[in-house]
Amino acid sequence: MIEYRRGRERGYADHGWLKSYHSFSFADYYDPQHVEFSDLRVINEDTVAPGQGFGTHSHKDMEIITYVLEGALEHKDSLGNGTIIHAGEVQRMSAGRGIRHSEFNPSLKTTAHFLQIWIQPEINDIEPSYEQKPVEAEALKNKWCLIASGHDEPKALLRVHQNMHMYASVLQAGSELTWISLAHRKTYIHVIRGEVTVNGELLQAGDALKVSGIRELDLKTSSQAECLLFDLRG
Repeated sequence: MIEYRRGRERGYADHGWLKSYHSFSFADYYDPQHVEFSDLRVINEDTVAPGQGFGTHSHKDMEIITYVLEGALEHKDSLGNGTIIHAGEVQRMSAGRGIRHSEFNPSLKTTAHFLQIWIQPEINDIEPSYEQKPVEAEALKNKWCLIASGHDEPKALLRVHQNMHMYASVLQAGSELTWISLAHRKTYIHVIRGEVTVNGELLQAGDALKVSGIRELDLKTSSQAECLLFDLRG
C-alpha cells in the first residue's frame, strides 16, 4: 500500500516569528489520520525569523533530530551543550529521562529554515545525550546517505535509540535512485525541495508518502530534488 500526503494538506501555524508546517498531529493541529507512522512521530518544517526562537523548554523520552536547510540554529541545553547548527549539519538529542533546551536563530538578518523530526524511542528513561555532525554534500549526491540509525553502523552520522534508519539524498537532474525495503518494514519518504517521481507519482516539496507491503521504490527526477527516507518497523 502507498498513501500519498500532499504538502498543502499539512497542518500550519503562523506565530509571526515562527511559521511551521506539521506533517503529523502537533500542538493545536490534530488529524486522527496523521498522528504517527510506525515510530515516526513528528516532521515539522519550521522557519524562524532573525533573532527569534524557542525559549527554554523541556522534553522527555523522545529522539529529536534537527536537519538545518538554511541559516543556522543556536542550541543550549541542560547538559551544558552550547552550539550553533549550520545549514548542512544535523543534530540528535535524546531527551531520555528529561532535558531542557532552547533554540534560537542567531542571525539578525537571515531566517533559519529547518526540519525537526521526532522518533519514539524503544526504551524510556535513558540518560539524555546530544550529538551534532556535518553532512558532506558528496555523500548525498544521487545516493542514500545514512543520517541516523538505531544500529551500530559506522556509516551512520547519528545514533538513535530505535530500530529505524533515516536517509537523505540530493538527486541531480535526470537521475534515478532505488530503495528496496526488507520484508515487514515500512517506508516513509518526505520531499524537502524540488520534485521527484516515486513509482510513477509526482511528489513536490512538502509532499510525502507512507509505504507498507511494497518492497521496491523507484525515484526519478527531471530537476534537482532533496528528500528524506525513513526505514521503520512494520
